[in-house]
Amino acid sequence: MPARPTWSGSIQISVVSIAVRIFPATNPPRQVEFHLIDRRTHKRVHHRNVDDSGEVDQADIVKGYEYARDQYVEIDPDELKSLRLPTATTMQIHQFVKADELPESLFDRPYFVAPKDDTQAKALSVMREALQQTATFGIGEIAFSGREHLVAIGAPPDPKQKGLMLYLLRYEQELRDPKSVLSGMKEPSVNAQELNLAKQLIHSSTSKFDLSAYKDDYEAAVVKLVNAKRKGKPLPEPEPAQPRAKVVNIMDALRKSLATADHPAKEKKGAKRKTAA
Repeated sequence: MPARPTWSGSIQISVVSIAVRIFPATNPPRQVEFHLIDRRTHKRVHHRNVDDSGEVDQADIVKGYEYARDQYVEIDPDELKSLRLPTATTMQIHQFVKADELPESLFDRPYFVAPKDDTQAKALSVMREALQQTATFGIGEIAFSGREHLVAIGAPPDPKQKGLMLYLLRYEQELRDPKSVLSGMKEPSVNAQELNLAKQLIHSSTSKFDLSAYKDDYEAAVVKLVNAKRKGKPLPEPEPAQPRAKVVNIMDALRKSLATADHPAKEKKGAKRKTAA
């Protein structure tokens, strides 16, 4: 089934307008789904819409905004649809910024940007090359899924990839101040010998990243458990807990880690390798 666009509209850069469609660049995570059942009857437990006076018919349920405790104003779905924001159809690029000015904590979800038709492909290609060579992102806003989103649009990391990449960004109020968590953290000094050992450990464990080597082990374990229970077979044995030695001296711990890294256990080609620090 062909992918459906999340958003269709125009990218507006000064007087330049490019008609585009935006598609999700990720698949929703797969996970084993559980239902609530009655332990005695093994029947599915269903939830009903109720208030203090009893069950409520679906036709009588409307959206409400709580402006004070237990005080609501009703909002009709048609009233929400009537809020026609310009960003629902037009992404106005407000500014361009260097890629290294955007901290990673700002980035949320990635999307592919494709031209709406062949006549728009040329303009999109020109913008991709310009964004790539200047190492910049265009910053704008678009509205979909019931809210407005801050976005960054730029060239794909892979120069062979067509189109552009768009990333949903987090607004400032969505970011937590690191001082709220880290203000009481001590900052011990690091000497040259400790730093050198740590860099050796990193160097000895550095390899080319292979995303395909990493799988969702938890989901596989849950499926194995479900199949065993369904077929009346013995339940899988739990994985033995990894011993965790108490770090008393960072230098000793780094030396032991280096010794382990220099003599790694034999692994199957392509198998996932996890290193615990």
